[in-house]
Amino acid sequence: MGVLISAQGLSKSMSHKLLFSKLDLTVEDGERLGIIGPNGAGKTTLLKIVANHETSDDGLVSRKKNMKMAYVVQQPETALDKTVMEILQLAGEREGLSPESADVEAQKMASRLGFEDPYQEAARLSGGWKKRLAIGAALMANPDLVLFDEPTNHLDLRSVLWLEAFLREAPFAWVVVSHDRLFLDRTAKKILEINPMYPGHYHQETGNYSIFMEKRFVYLKDLAQNAASLANKLRKEDIWLSRQPKARGTKSQARIDAAMNMKAEMQDMNSRLKTTSSDIDFQNSGRKSRQLVVLKGISKSFGEKKLFEDLDFIIAPKMVLGVLGDNGTGKSTLLKIIQGEIPADAGERAIAPNLELVYFDQGRESLNPEWTLKRAISDGHDSVIFQDRPIHVASWIRRFQFQVNQLDQKLSFLSGGEQAKVLISRLMLRRADVLLLDEPNNDLDIDTLEILEESLEDFPGAIVLISHDRYLLERLCTHFLAIQGNGTIQAYADYEQWEKVFLDEGKPKKEKASAGASTSGTSRGKPSKSGKLSYNEQRELDSMEENIQKADHELTEAGQACEAVATQANGLLAATQRLQAAQLALDNLYERWGFLEAKLAGKK
Repeated sequence: MGVLISAQGLSKSMSHKLLFSKLDLTVEDGERLGIIGPNGAGKTTLLKIVANHETSDDGLVSRKKNMKMAYVVQQPETALDKTVMEILQLAGEREGLSPESADVEAQKMASRLGFEDPYQEAARLSGGWKKRLAIGAALMANPDLVLFDEPTNHLDLRSVLWLEAFLREAPFAWVVVSHDRLFLDRTAKKILEINPMYPGHYHQETGNYSIFMEKRFVYLKDLAQNAASLANKLRKEDIWLSRQPKARGTKSQARIDAAMNMKAEMQDMNSRLKTTSSDIDFQNSGRKSRQLVVLKGISKSFGEKKLFEDLDFIIAPKMVLGVLGDNGTGKSTLLKIIQGEIPADAGERAIAPNLELVYFDQGRESLNPEWTLKRAISDGHDSVIFQDRPIHVASWIRRFQFQVNQLDQKLSFLSGGEQAKVLISRLMLRRADVLLLDEPNNDLDIDTLEILEESLEDFPGAIVLISHDRYLLERLCTHFLAIQGNGTIQAYADYEQWEKVFLDEGKPKKEKASAGASTSGTSRGKPSKSGKLSYNEQRELDSMEENIQKADHELTEAGQACEAVATQANGLLAATQRLQAAQLALDNLYERWGFLEAKLAGKK
């Protein structure tokens, strides 16, 4: 494997705060590296240093000669007055392609990204599709390495699943900063954490997120044991140090120095063991009502687009409802109907008397960027009231990792994660029966996410949750509703059931039929030990080679057709879609063949 990036001894500080020290990093061909850490730890800064957009205070970054590198920022700017094709074409021309070649490559990229209408205006795209477009524009350079900063933020679940599959098969190396734990679990092969608890403020391990967290737990356990052992030694030394000088003996100075070093080591261990997560806890009103919100026959449309109709649902205490669906299908609209902010076109909404609903706004619309932190947190007062007792605003903001000297700082200077914490802190000061949470996890670091999960798990009221964080959904939700995008809403038992339905949508119908033809009850991915095939499966296996030959012939013809129209913009999109479909059909046949052969052999 060739080395693309070699960074040695990197150190960086900002505003007298050490981000990392003597950090070593190697990125090779085919790398799949995930970077995690608390907000403000220096993840994006490290990415910018690797991308040569920023310099380190110390250390050296070597980059492979003639290597092409692309950087997809967290909030990419999109030329809203241009179409998808125009944006991709311009990106290709910036990389030196001729207008004709850029047009051909843009057509291919639009198809690869899944755009059905590449001539639509970028302004009409949802956040998820704008992110896809930004990725596509970066890939027009045919890079060897791509750097992604929070690529799943503000994506719907469908787009996140697409991105996972896209990155797993990517021909380029990539480095991604992300707080999405399941995303990292499914895609990353190595994890680097930037965190003050480590010497040098960083640590990396080979493996996905789950493997990293197992090793991280062992590290913290060993650190705690070492701290306890050191504390016992220090207690003995403190007793000796408290004696009169004569009682210490003749070799006192060396022992005094050793004790001082031990104390410094103890302070360092304690600072690394100290949690940096936010202290999140919502207030409940103590209501005993069994039915908090009742929706009956609810329908809603925008123009000719029908979001949902005839929705009947009851929200009760301790219920956590996960709302699933693509961007633009009406998830946030449903939350606003529950809140009463907008009316339904038809149906009835009934709520319990004096019901307290608290709404977490995805767009941060309730935060004025010109407000100071103190104005946003406490309306400018010196204290806040939480659980019927006053708390000084300086103590309150420390719960969320803010410093006292930030009280007069404008919100516009805060990061996205810090603004999310401000909004959560405001909501915590209100008593609630129902929490309506629209992407509360956006921009939050993993440690804060885990604290948020624990708090929501203990909340005795009801929660309606929109999120692309699958860990959050799977841990908390008791019910799921998926807005299908065609006016219907489907209930699901769990998130995995919805994801399976979504993934099945992209499979050829023939494959689904053959997979379901087995009468043995064996799943497609888990061959049985019986070594027997059903009648239909045996017939399918007997004709498999012939079917594969036909599929291979179709793939060859599709490739030739694609080459024939390579310079024709109007026909290229259809040709590339045919090529992709032919390749998928052939791959599925080989996968099915392997399954049947394994089942016949009685393998696991």
